[in-house]
Amino acid sequence: MTHATQPQGKIKVAVITGSHPFDVPNFHALFRAIPDIDAYPQDLENFAADWGEIRNGYDALVFFNMHGELPAEGPIATAIAELGETSQGIVVLHHAILAFPKSPQWSELVGLNDRSFEYFIGESVHIEVANPDHAITQGMTDWDLLDETYTMADPGADSQILLTTHHPRSMHAIAWTRKYRSARVFCYQSGHDKLAWLHPQFREVLARGIRWSARRI
Repeated sequence: MTHATQPQGKIKVAVITGSHPFDVPNFHALFRAIPDIDAYPQDLENFAADWGEIRNGYDALVFFNMHGELPAEGPIATAIAELGETSQGIVVLHHAILAFPKSPQWSELVGLNDRSFEYFIGESVHIEVANPDHAITQGMTDWDLLDETYTMADPGADSQILLTTHHPRSMHAIAWTRKYRSARVFCYQSGHDKLAWLHPQFREVLARGIRWSARRI
């Protein structure tokens, strides 16, 4: 199935979860609150099985999973290997940045060669707009967010950093974009739970990130 570069109507999004617990009602409400996005939450196993043969028909994929080992073969291996073969957008949200820690492919997807990390829950983080000219962050101002943080290496020069922080218990980069094969990729460190999900600035960045990855802005 050929993926349309400029589809019409709502943005059809697969929201892929698994191997990490989360607040289901508030997570679903986060996507329902974005009026131009038609979200289909599903675990990685269902996404990979593709029972309805629609995996390639999504305009964008939002990963919110944190699986450990990437299988060497089978449906999940195939689904991950095919990422970026089309212009289908990819958003990697919060702990999904840490998924498949031994996978060179996932490290390339998120632009982080070293994904060793520590995490800190409930940190008050001052978010700074590093690139006010990008479509995702255009017109936005700095804000404070209560969230889980990761201390880990920042993405390299082949990524465009949009949001940063100087918090001592966080990596410097909070949000960044990159190209992976034919796909636009948006990585967003924020988004642990409803304390972040309910923040209007967080929601706006996520919504724009999905639109940008799907080539709608």
